[in-house]
Amino acid sequence: MDLAILSCAPKCYSTRRLREAAELRGHRPRVLNTLKFSIDVQQGKPHLHHRQKLLVPYDAVLPRIGASLSYFGTAVVRQFEQMDVFCANSSSGISNSRDKLRSLQILSRHNIGIPATTFVRDKHDVLPAIERVGGAPVIIKLIEGTQGIGVLLADTVESAAAIVELLQSQRQNVLIQKFVAESKGKDIRAFVVGDQVVAAMRRVAQGQEFRSNVHRGGVTELVQLDDHYKETAVRAAQIMGLRVAGVDMLESKSGPQIMEVNSSPGLEGIERCTQLDIAGAIIDYMAAQVDFPEVDIRQRLTVSKGYGVAEIHVPVGSDYVGQTIKDSGLREKDINVLTLHRGTTVIPNPLPTRVLEAGNRMLCFGKLELMRGLTPKRARKARRPKVGVLPEQPASEHSVPDTERPPPVNDEV
Repeated sequence: MDLAILSCAPKCYSTRRLREAAELRGHRPRVLNTLKFSIDVQQGKPHLHHRQKLLVPYDAVLPRIGASLSYFGTAVVRQFEQMDVFCANSSSGISNSRDKLRSLQILSRHNIGIPATTFVRDKHDVLPAIERVGGAPVIIKLIEGTQGIGVLLADTVESAAAIVELLQSQRQNVLIQKFVAESKGKDIRAFVVGDQVVAAMRRVAQGQEFRSNVHRGGVTELVQLDDHYKETAVRAAQIMGLRVAGVDMLESKSGPQIMEVNSSPGLEGIERCTQLDIAGAIIDYMAAQVDFPEVDIRQRLTVSKGYGVAEIHVPVGSDYVGQTIKDSGLREKDINVLTLHRGTTVIPNPLPTRVLEAGNRMLCFGKLELMRGLTPKRARKARRPKVGVLPEQPASEHSVPDTERPPPVNDEV
């Protein structure tokens, strides 16, 4: 496998370990400086230049994009995607994870734990927003902060309001977030590769510091996660569109609460804590997936006039309940079931003999006109907003099979 590792810090621990792990397995890795690319956009011929030379073909790309390089870095990754090169993390996944507000907005649509968070711009909205997340103390975060930078704890409503006003006066976008008291000074970093957690550690703050980041002096300890925490970490990464991610979670009384999903997680702390070859796990996963580059369905479907992807629900009392997929008549209507969602379980490519149950959701591809009457109707907007729960969306294609501003030189988060 010819592997390109995108990094502006070839000597940092993570980049060195990834290169060593690839070489040890007989692959051909090369570290390419993300800032040295030129992106050429031409009709039918997307390609890249690196250091003024046309880039030779690569089988796979492992992005190590620092937060300060997000815009240009994701543009480079996006160009590799247009060239049908397998990317460990997609450009959209990296963009999603870099914006704390965007990532929480995406996660909020799913049945997954996140701390209550609010985002306001008008100073008159600050005090009501603090009350909505539970009152003081509260956490105040810069939307694009990383490594614990731009994360503040305000003990009183007055101090919280003053901090938000000060940051907003400096044209900073900030989030106001519920303080999970029982997790003060500690969190969990779960390292996700593909559809599994390959390692996990607990980070514990020292002294009066409430931030547990290793860059802030936090210490690490080995932790064994239960299935609920593992599942939450994997689903969070998949919802973001990331195959390799560091998922940071708080241990709350109600279970795991996702703080952040990092697209360029550092390896040093977690490898030394767990004594596991995480770099090797990443390379092994990429080698197994390299023949399956990212497919943008929206691009591919433009050539299929009248066809598309839609989700069909099986409500209580539906004629589909108790029928097999084969007997449902969907195939005769030119509708193919891609995945079947049952609770939190996703069954890809379900067998025709699979019996449908009330509450099932089927992700289907077929004629849109024929699926129109089978998709759930959108609730009409009422004059007064009603409190409700949005239906959970598909987590990812990875699931249970049917057979069962840091410094530019630092690529780590």
